[in-house]
Amino acid sequence: MILRNVTDEDLPIFFEHQRDPEALRMAAFPSRERDAFMTHWRTNVLRPENVARAIVMDGVVVGNIGSWEQEARRLVGYWIGREHWGKGIATRALSGFLLVEPARPLHAWVALHNLASIRVLEKCGFHALPDETRHHPGEVAEVLMRLGST
Repeated sequence: MILRNVTDEDLPIFFEHQRDPEALRMAAFPSRERDAFMTHWRTNVLRPENVARAIVMDGVVVGNIGSWEQEARRLVGYWIGREHWGKGIATRALSGFLLVEPARPLHAWVALHNLASIRVLEKCGFHALPDETRHHPGEVAEVLMRLGST
């Protein structure tokens, strides 16, 4: 596995990953239309203060992982194309990414129903903060997970 800087050629792959209905349900995150997706990545995700990497397995881009500052917390997030689920890629990618991203504590919001992602985070040393959940009417419940001390 390689974690490399994101290139413009990666964005169409990431766009397709985020259109998958099952992935959207698991992530509890809305899909963006193509132009909005490309603009978001180019103006928000790929900012110099963020860390964004393409996840590459056997020469194939299988997902992305990154970190950013939000609401006074350093957050991490990842997205693996559904055709690559169940192969341990997310755990390997997050483990490798933690060597690239030195900030601690590091946080991740995860949908409570996304047991696979919760398990990935736990394997990498994150723990749930039970007092830090969010659930708004009509939305999916999420829990905040943290790696490192406050």
